[in-house]
Amino acid sequence: MSTLLVLSLLFAIALAVHVVRTGRELYWVWIILIFQPLGGLVYFAAIVLPDLFGGRTVRRIGRSARDTLDPHREYRAAKAASEETPTAGALSRQAAAAARLGRHDEAERLFAKAAEGVHADDPVLLLGRAKALIELARPAEAFEVLQRLQAVGGALDEGEEALAVARALEGLGREGEADAAYGRAIERLPGLESLARHAAFMARTGRAAEAREIVAELDRRIAKAHPQFRKEGRVWRDLAARALA
Repeated sequence: MSTLLVLSLLFAIALAVHVVRTGRELYWVWIILIFQPLGGLVYFAAIVLPDLFGGRTVRRIGRSARDTLDPHREYRAAKAASEETPTAGALSRQAAAAARLGRHDEAERLFAKAAEGVHADDPVLLLGRAKALIELARPAEAFEVLQRLQAVGGALDEGEEALAVARALEGLGREGEADAAYGRAIERLPGLESLARHAAFMARTGRAAEAREIVAELDRRIAKAHPQFRKEGRVWRDLAARALA
């Protein structure tokens, strides 16, 4: 038996013991043992590292690993929680999980239901519903919700709010206002989404040369990014590139 094989086996056994001792779901044991060494590496990134460090970046890596392995896991848990106790928080959690899976009809309905009564002016619920309406190509309704959001003080995440406003204005054909809103989103929202969506907007409104410059900038940023985040970066880069095609 080679040294690498022995080390891989010991690593898998140690992780299996960690699963049992920490009370994790037992399916992890099968994943670790059957899919060596990949299963063990996924468990280490998804569970062990967040426990050790608890940092935001590490938690994001762990969540990404879990979502890759089981993309419906959070949705199932959120739906079970909201069915048992349909509070505004539980409904909001299920709505957010549905939106991540592309179930925007369901997300919009759940955000609207969660925002009834005393939660009618909740910024998280208003922004979530507005974003779902944008994905459903209902920009007029989305803009109305966003105006209400601004009236109650705005979203906790100003970048996400600015991006939603930009997309709603674009959908309404208010190009000048949308262009300015995209600029505000780029200033306030980290990551590549706002930059990519601005490039796509430019491509759709006759500014292809400017859009190509942004796509080139996206390529440069992705090349310099941590490997863990390149896949997400390429999603946004491809969104901009498709608008140019």
